[in-house]
Amino acid sequence: RRKIYILALAIFGLGSLWVALSHNFSSLLIGRAVQGFGASGIFPVASALVGDIYPPEKRGQILGIIGAVFGLAFLLGPFIAGILLKFYSWNVLFTINIPISIILIYYSSKLIPSVPSKRIQSIDWMGIMMLGVCLATLTYGLNTLSGISAVFNWENTLTVSPFIVAFVSFIFLVRIEKRAEFPIVELSFFQNRQIVIAGLLAISTGVMQACFVFIPKFVVESFSVASSTASFMLTPFVLATAFGSPIFGKMIDRIGVKIVVIIGLLLSSSGFFLLSISGAEKMIYYTSGVFIGLGMSVLSGSSLRYIMLNNTSQQDRATSQGMLTIFISLGQLIATALIGVISATLIASRGYTSIFMATAILLVVMVFLAFGLKNQAENAGA
Repeated sequence: RRKIYILALAIFGLGSLWVALSHNFSSLLIGRAVQGFGASGIFPVASALVGDIYPPEKRGQILGIIGAVFGLAFLLGPFIAGILLKFYSWNVLFTINIPISIILIYYSSKLIPSVPSKRIQSIDWMGIMMLGVCLATLTYGLNTLSGISAVFNWENTLTVSPFIVAFVSFIFLVRIEKRAEFPIVELSFFQNRQIVIAGLLAISTGVMQACFVFIPKFVVESFSVASSTASFMLTPFVLATAFGSPIFGKMIDRIGVKIVVIIGLLLSSSGFFLLSISGAEKMIYYTSGVFIGLGMSVLSGSSLRYIMLNNTSQQDRATSQGMLTIFISLGQLIATALIGVISATLIASRGYTSIFMATAILLVVMVFLAFGLKNQAENAGA
C-alpha cells in the first residue's frame, strides 16, 4: 500500500503543478484530470491502512480523525480561496498542493508499513475501461442538459445518445466483472446488505457535498455580500465539521455505527431544511451551517468507511474503499448537473431553495434506509 500511496501523491502533485502552470482552459482540464487520477488513490489506500493497522474497536476513532481532516479540507477550500483570490490569480490556489505532496511523500516513505500482497493480482483493464466509458458518458449526458425541458426531450438524439451509451457500457461492465478473476468492481459486495446501504448513503453524501459547493453563491445572492465575505460566512460549517468528526468517530466505537449514521442524517436534513427557509435571516443560516457541518462530519468522515472495512476481507479493503469513492463521486456528478439544470431554469433564489429542500427530503429518506444497518455487536462479528 505504501508504494501505491506514494505514487498517488506524486501524480496528484504533478497534476497540481500542471494546473498551476496552465494558461488556457484545455490545459487546465488535462491538469485537473491528472489531479483526479492521483487523488483517487489517496483516500482509499489511507482508509485501507486503518483496517490493516488498527483493530475494529479503534477504527471509528481513527477514521473520525481522518474525516475531520478531510472535512476541514473540503470546507476550508472555498474559505482559503476567497482570501487568496483577493491578492493573487487563480493559479496560485494549486501551488499549495505541491509542497504538501512533497512532505507527505517523504513521511509516507518513512512511516507507512509496506507488506506485499500474498496473492498476485492481474489488472482488470477491460473493467476499468468500461467503467470509465460508463461514467464519462453519463457525466457528459447530464452536463449537456440545458434546462428542465431538456430532461424530457428524449426525441433529441444529442440529448439521449450519451445515456444510451452509458446504459450499454454498464451492461457490458457487469458481464465483464462477472468473468474477471480480480474485478475492479467486486459484484459479490452487492450481496452484502450493509455494503449496499453504505453505497446508497455514499451517493446521498455526494449529493450533499455537491450542494455545499453552491452555498457560497447562495450566500452572495441572499445577503448581497462579496465572494470573499461569503467564504468567511462558511465558518460555522468548518468549525462544526472539525468539532464533530473525532467525537462521532469515538461514538461509533462505543455505541455502533447505526445510531451515529442516523444522527448524522437527521442533523444534515435539518440543516438543509433550515437553509431552504433561511432567506435573508443570518441566524437561521448560521444555525443551518452548524447542523450541516455536524452531519457532514459523520457521512463524509468515519461512518461509511467504517462499514466497508468491517464488511470486507483484508485483501478487499482497498477495493471496497475505492468503490465507496466511486459512489460518492456518482452522487456529486449527478447532483451538480441537476443543480445546473434547475438554476438555469428557475430564478436563482427559488432554484437554491428547491435544491436545498430536495436534499433535505432525500436525507430524510436515507434515515429510513439507515435503520437497516447492523448494530455494533453485529458489525464486530461480520
